[in-house]
Order: sequence, then C-alpha cells, then structure tokens
Amino acid sequence: MLTRKLGRTGLKVSALCLGGNTFGWTTDQTASEAVLDAYLEAGGNFIDTADVYARWAPGNKGGESETALGVWMAARRNRQAVIIATKVCGPMGAGPNDGGLSRQHIMEGVEESLRRLQTDYIDLYQAHWDDKDTPLDETLRAFDDLVRQGKVRYLGASNHVAWRLTRALWESDRHGYARYECLQPKYNLVIRDEYERELEPLCLEQGIGVIPYSSLASGFLSGKYRRGGQLPATARAAGVQKTYMNERGFAVLAAVEKVAAGTGATPAQVALSWLAHRPGITAPIASATSVAQLKEIAAAIDLRLDAETTAALDQASAWRAA
Repeated sequence: MLTRKLGRTGLKVSALCLGGNTFGWTTDQTASEAVLDAYLEAGGNFIDTADVYARWAPGNKGGESETALGVWMAARRNRQAVIIATKVCGPMGAGPNDGGLSRQHIMEGVEESLRRLQTDYIDLYQAHWDDKDTPLDETLRAFDDLVRQGKVRYLGASNHVAWRLTRALWESDRHGYARYECLQPKYNLVIRDEYERELEPLCLEQGIGVIPYSSLASGFLSGKYRRGGQLPATARAAGVQKTYMNERGFAVLAAVEKVAAGTGATPAQVALSWLAHRPGITAPIASATSVAQLKEIAAAIDLRLDAETTAALDQASAWRAA
C-alpha cells in the first residue's frame, strides 16, 4: 500500500488509515481481529481510535475500541508493525474532570489509553475536540510533557476550526512545545467547505498532515442509500438520513456512481480515491466491518482517477456553487 510522511514529520504511514470506531460496537473481537489482520496483509500500518469509542453503544462505558486493539496487538505481538493514533477529550465519566483538555484529564487519559492498548507509547495522540474552557497553554504544555516523557511520539488535533488551530500552532512555537503535526477534520465529497474554506490552505502552508474522517459520509457514498428506498439496518442510518439524504447528497452520489460505472470500480473506491489523492491529504480514515469491506476500501488507494474524471467529481461536489 502507498505510504506517505505524516505532515512535516519523518513518520511514514499508509495512505489509508483504518478507522477503529466500529471495534467494540458493530464488530465484536473476532470480527475486529479479522479486519485488522486483513488490513496488515494489504500493507496498511495506520489505525485510528479514541478513548470514547464506543461509549455511545448501550452497555458500553468507553475504551472498547482501544481494548480490542490492545488484545489484538498482544496476541499477534505486532506493536512495532502498526502506528496507533488515539484521542483524548471526550467525556469518560460523569465527573467534572472526566473530559476536556485540562492537564489533569490529559494525564489521566493517556495512562488509561496506554493500559487498554497494552503498550507503553502512543504514536499519534490527538485532541479529539477543542476545549475553549481550558487555557491553550495548559493543554499544549501537558501534551509536550507527554512527548518529552516518551509516552507520546507525535501530536494531532481533531475537529478544530482554523483560527484555533492557528492559535495552537503559535502558542507551541512561542513556548517551544511539540506542536500539532496532524489534523483530523470531517471531509468528504459531500461536505467539502468545512475543510477547504480555511483549514486546507492553513494545513498546506504549515505542512500539517491531514487524515479526514467520515471519508465515505458514514457509508452514504458507498451507494447503499437510495432516494425513497428503505434505510439499511445499520447503527448509522438515522444520522446519514439527516445529514446526507438531500438534493446535494444525491447529486454527488449520482456523479460518483457514474464514474464508478465507467471505471469498473465501486462507488466507495471512487469516493476514497478522490479524497486520498487530494493535495495535502495524508490518509483518509475509513472503517470496515468485514474482510470483504476492508479489501474493497484498501483497493481504493491504488485507483487513480484521470484529470477528466476528477474534474467531473470536483464540479458535481463544488461547495462554492452550492
């Protein structure tokens, strides 16, 4: 599988990042391990998770995804073969300090993540959301300490707007802290403006790696959602209906399916290929609940769309004309 450097760092990651949000939620341990094994066999090495995955599922308390990964790595003894990205900030309990980016929560959160992952270091530790209630200096100093202690190799941010990311980069530079080297934004063919308007030029100028989530619009761009059709029996269906099942969404999907028909690829492969080969993109994040799905999305990285096809998708999904 194609590999790329993560931003300006020397870390090399596969150009498809495997999303771990399904582990401990829609895939049990056996199914999760089958997908993980297939990902490594396909040449992948980059896996994204978070401490709150999958706290939202009935009966879960958070940490299930990290636990599943830890069990798998311990059984396979393959920790050195994978790049693990996880996140902190989300609520992990009912207490006032059980979430956010305070020094206390970051220091507690990293220890819990290390325990669940059964490792002594995290390759990429990310601020899952911005926390405007905590001074940036406190957050960044805590992250910098973790890098200096060797518990974290690199830092990243997720769900940050451009001005706050800029401020964080400035604070890190001013104090000599380890900075955010990676951004995880919501970005796909349907939702382009949130990233492209201000974050894209910032990341390109600052050499920040970009690993978009919701790359397939929660499965909408796979083509399994039809106008007027019955919703799939999946945990994400209601959210997809609310966010993507509208005139713009179906217009973009029609363009994707037209390209797929002309190239012999699947809609999911076309949508991922478009994203994976955008300027400045390091690796789109996509999840799989079966080995068959994993093989499908892994093949998207080798799919190269020609200039005419790419232009057609650009035009169909252009946000400035929306």
